[in-house]
Amino acid sequence: METINAYIDQHKDRFINELIELLKLPSVSADSAFSQDVLNTAEAVKKALEEAGCDHVELCETPGYPIVYGEKIIDPSLPTVLVYGHYDVQPADPLELWTSPPFEPVIKVTDLHPEGAIFARGACDDKGQMYMHVKAMEYMTRTGNLPCNVKFMIEGEEEVGSSSLSWFVERNQEKLANDVILISDTGMIAKDVPSITTGLRGLSYVEVEVTGPNRDLHSGLYGGAVANPVNILAKMIAGLHDENNHITIPGFYDKVEELSTEERSQMAKAPFSIDTYKKALDIEDVYGEKGYTTNERNSIRPTLDVNGIWGGYIGEGAKTVIASKAYAKISMRLVPNQDWKEITELFAKHFTSLAPKGVKVVVKPHHGGQGYVTPIDSIGYQAASKAYETTFGKSPIPQRSGGSIPIVALFEKELKSKTILMGFGLDSDAIHSPNEHFGVFNYLKGIETIPWFYKHFTELSK
Repeated sequence: METINAYIDQHKDRFINELIELLKLPSVSADSAFSQDVLNTAEAVKKALEEAGCDHVELCETPGYPIVYGEKIIDPSLPTVLVYGHYDVQPADPLELWTSPPFEPVIKVTDLHPEGAIFARGACDDKGQMYMHVKAMEYMTRTGNLPCNVKFMIEGEEEVGSSSLSWFVERNQEKLANDVILISDTGMIAKDVPSITTGLRGLSYVEVEVTGPNRDLHSGLYGGAVANPVNILAKMIAGLHDENNHITIPGFYDKVEELSTEERSQMAKAPFSIDTYKKALDIEDVYGEKGYTTNERNSIRPTLDVNGIWGGYIGEGAKTVIASKAYAKISMRLVPNQDWKEITELFAKHFTSLAPKGVKVVVKPHHGGQGYVTPIDSIGYQAASKAYETTFGKSPIPQRSGGSIPIVALFEKELKSKTILMGFGLDSDAIHSPNEHFGVFNYLKGIETIPWFYKHFTELSK
């Protein structure tokens, strides 16, 4: 294993260039205009797994985009690690805010990344982090350092709800049988402060539609006489929080776990500068639920946010109109024990009740998933901790994430195995935003650390 650093030094330019080529493929699963690009990306991942040393690789058809499956079974009596990742990416909009084209990757030097960072959509989420595992696999197979069996399951619909992955997992439990699931689709606290994500929030994502008159109306002739759906929608959304930024949906907090003072104090030990946080976001102050810190608000507390809102005339110039319809997309991040289907129903009932008689409301559920907490006393967590200790020289901090990976709870239900979240991204990587990037240091550090997880997990499993 001592050869890992030498191997990375020898091949790092190739590792970077291969990732750049993968990032050029606009695999946007949310937009059908990119469907062929998504399929081309699946083929590229398949080829990469074959070249990395998998004995069997295939594109598994699903009702949607294919699952790229690969495996190398060296001894059935040894443990099996199942690596999950996704090859699809978020839409790049708004394009005008990118400082370089989202699918023309470039390496830029920044204050945080003096060694450079790769700027492109998908650089961190999740192509860069997924590809770390492919290159770690290459190292282990080519140098004879693979200590156990490996399976890969790389999907193309994570950014749109993973419905085909659920379909695939439910039908392929024997094929996917494993002792632990390894995912890098999360982050760490800082470049010199490793952390392991031990909790994920769940998600409920809905779209709402408010309809008033049967057509767009002249705002002079009808203004003040009929309900304006855009005005009404704005009021309804405003009514979803109270003066303390507490969500007003009846029953919303019924199953929310209140962490003990001791647990909250342990969380508070993670390095965090509120001034640096505000400066990075260019905001005057933070904002959120009263009684909780910023790090608690974005990890252990549920939230409700409007992701998009539209209606009426938004073109150049003026058009005095009362729109017939107004729309919004709303996401709710949930904590463990909150059932996303139950929360969706509670939202629909409450949101509809906020509407006056002059409009009709439709709530359309999109997708969702359960929250997840992984125990820190498991063999998988211990192996990950030892891996970070080996490459960073310090123990990682357990940390709950504000993000959601809905399929993690599904994995535990269907495959009966725990998931270890070894992320190497940073909060500043701008995932889902313009100018997404992934530090070259982080990328190569991931490739260096992952093989140590395999070594320690195999040893601890004996």
